[in-house]
Amino acid sequence: MAAENPFETRFREYDAWFEANKNVFASEVAAVRAVLPDEVPNRSHWVEIGVGSGRFAAELGIPVGVEPADGIAALAEERGIRVLKGVAEDLPLDDGSVGTAFLITSLCFIDDMAGAFAEVARVLVPGGKAIVAFIPADSPFGRLYETAGEGDPFFRRAKLRPRRDVIAALSNAGLRVDRAVHTLTAEPARANEDVEPPGDGWRAGSFVVLRAVKE
Repeated sequence: MAAENPFETRFREYDAWFEANKNVFASEVAAVRAVLPDEVPNRSHWVEIGVGSGRFAAELGIPVGVEPADGIAALAEERGIRVLKGVAEDLPLDDGSVGTAFLITSLCFIDDMAGAFAEVARVLVPGGKAIVAFIPADSPFGRLYETAGEGDPFFRRAKLRPRRDVIAALSNAGLRVDRAVHTLTAEPARANEDVEPPGDGWRAGSFVVLRAVKE
């Protein structure tokens, strides 16, 4: 019997986390905003890969998402996101059709990081941007999720990556990191007390955002 996919059956539990952790979510959104492309954006060419329930896409004005789970995708559609069914390693997008591709907290649910970044490079226009926001394995939140993961229906299937591994994989796909910020530097138990402004660099924090350019 196939294992239950909680993003098909328990997606409202996942989405409720954002309501219960509004300051953490606001800190994460602020960090992603800090690395948005400098030029006046054509948001019609923005796509979020692993759009989930559409929380980030709705906040950031990303009109299109890719998502394999129909259950949680229905919430994104309710938030006005056009959702294409597909996985990061085989994107349902044409070559050179995307200006900015976002992977926001979805990297840990992707089996083949190298394959996903190769697909991102394929669909980006020359000079296009990949914005990758993730919880590093080597961070306070990362260690918490690794410890608690077996009892969590969502993070039980997550694969958190170290910071350097993500940067190396982007480089191997021809995506050069040109900006990095971080947030959530407090211990997880205190992270929701306040909204934390992003800091520069990728070596600190439990939420790291990398912006990479297609060479």
